[in-house]
Amino acid sequence: MIPTLASPVVAGIDEAGRGCLAGPVVAGAVILPAAYALPGLTDSKKLSAAKRERLAPAIKAQAVAWAVGLSWPGEIDRINILQATLAAMSRAVRALRVVPDVLRIDGNKAIPSVHFSFLAAPPRQETVVGGDLTVPAISAASILAKTYRDRLMGIFAGRHPGYGFEAHKGYGVAVHLQALRRLGPCPIHRLTFRGVLPESGRQLGLPGLK
Repeated sequence: MIPTLASPVVAGIDEAGRGCLAGPVVAGAVILPAAYALPGLTDSKKLSAAKRERLAPAIKAQAVAWAVGLSWPGEIDRINILQATLAAMSRAVRALRVVPDVLRIDGNKAIPSVHFSFLAAPPRQETVVGGDLTVPAISAASILAKTYRDRLMGIFAGRHPGYGFEAHKGYGVAVHLQALRRLGPCPIHRLTFRGVLPESGRQLGLPGLK
């Protein structure tokens, strides 16, 4: 059965991993149908990992369309975390199999129109501070971005042992900072983020800014 589309077609957009010291920033984009059954849908940060893993396949099954977009550490270091996050969001939108009329984006930053050159006209954008908690499509996007990124960091934990990526997913917790002092950065670290290189190193960016 084809899901019934709401009018206009709205895609919720959110990201995961913006404040991390390692790994990509991942954006999710989700278009929900007019009617859906996703009990417990809320901001991914309010859910346990087990609940996110249960909701993610249900979101994918019921969504009109969903996609993720990534920006890797090299790009993050080159253009800064804000611009890299917006680029990842635009990639998620581009990967949707249905073109949305409206983007509802968590936070207060819209995606620059230059990222929508693949469309005849860019979609209307609405930024929603706290939208991951109040807008269901954004909540769904946050869950897909978070679960995708967590699985990816689990893979990187096997490729780059010793940092504890499987536990902290790249965030700057004490055990991660200790590993950085002991081992130095690996290829998926964001070299411009404070704490990754020694203080004498080149520090151009700060994690987690909105």
